[in-house]
Amino acid sequence: MDTIRLRAKAKINLTLDVVGKREDGYHNLRMIMQTINLHDTIQITKTKSPKIQVKSNISWLPTDEKNIAYKAAQLFIEETGIKNGVYIDILKRIPVAAGLAGGSSNAATVLVGLNKMFKTGYTKRQLMEMGVKLGADVPFCILRGTVLAEGIGEVLTVLKPLPYTHILLVKPNISVSTQHIYQSLSVPDIRVHPQTNKVVKAIGRSDTKYIFSHMENVLQEVTIAQYPQIEKIKKTMIEQGAVASMMSGSGPTVFGIFNTKEDCIRVASYFREVYRLREVYVTSTYYPDLKKGRKYGTR
Repeated sequence: MDTIRLRAKAKINLTLDVVGKREDGYHNLRMIMQTINLHDTIQITKTKSPKIQVKSNISWLPTDEKNIAYKAAQLFIEETGIKNGVYIDILKRIPVAAGLAGGSSNAATVLVGLNKMFKTGYTKRQLMEMGVKLGADVPFCILRGTVLAEGIGEVLTVLKPLPYTHILLVKPNISVSTQHIYQSLSVPDIRVHPQTNKVVKAIGRSDTKYIFSHMENVLQEVTIAQYPQIEKIKKTMIEQGAVASMMSGSGPTVFGIFNTKEDCIRVASYFREVYRLREVYVTSTYYPDLKKGRKYGTR
């Protein structure tokens, strides 16, 4: 196999709670993450030259060691000792710096793709252990599905798949630094914590009414204080018929849950025409065939 093409899928958070700050500066999290069908396309080609080369359709995206996909290839080559180089072509669809784990998913997909291409035989768990060295979201992006994430996000428990759901993503014309948002967060000042345990139970019984009415993200208040347009997009989603709406991750992307794809398309057109936004996407939930309750710790 000299070339492989894979989809790097985005994620949203159904809940996101920060339960404490660690001595190493990271935060302890407890959150429910969900893979969605919006994706980048990653094509990896084996080369005789030992170099790692990265190309993207986004002209300003770094293609050197600053790119996390490059770092993933570099790490895999170092871990396995393979002699070939690789050419990685990234077709970006997932917005950058948007709270959707686009970069982490690119890195995860490179690890999975190289494992298949070079037949190195790493298990999913081993790839996740490799991936956490690149970023806390990378193990989830390897695992995918509906997952309870704990620790810094690397201790994962597979949940029952969320029923098929229509989702609209709207990213305002801003980019948000995850590091800056966490630095701005005061854990003792968090006023409302998600009822994550109850949402997990609701997922177990496929009670989407409860799930969507109890979505909560403790980073919303911090990000919205700096970028109030996020709150306006959330309110507009609800006014236009969304069952629920919330910011994903550290933002700024807002997602809305809709009953039908037609509603998603209608409201997407509204945001494009009235708000003059380009990064608006109609998508849906994705889940792989995973065993419910299985834990994937990487430490």
